[in-house]
Amino acid sequence: MSPASAALERSAPTFAALGDATRLHVVSRLSREGPLSITELSQGVELTRQAVTKHLEVLGAAGLVRSEWKGRERVWELRTRQLEEARRALDTISKLWDEALERLRAMVEE
Repeated sequence: MSPASAALERSAPTFAALGDATRLHVVSRLSREGPLSITELSQGVELTRQAVTKHLEVLGAAGLVRSEWKGRERVWELRTRQLEEARRALDTISKLWDEALERLRAMVEE
């Protein structure tokens, strides 16, 4: 398996987790606002805290968030390593696409 294929395979859970609009919204909020409790994450959305918790568990399984107990509340924070790896995988795809387009352009211009 090529390094590019391996990076894509490692990033698949990240892309799958972010494929849901609610989870993408949660990641966006954590990115903007920093660590938040489930109560805070539930505010402004039409989801129960239990539903938000289920989405956070999916994000956690993908390595995108982690939680820590602070007093009586569980606070969730973004883990950026998986997002950075997914970005690198997308950069690789973009580079391969650009190279393919350049080969096509060169062939057409011959």
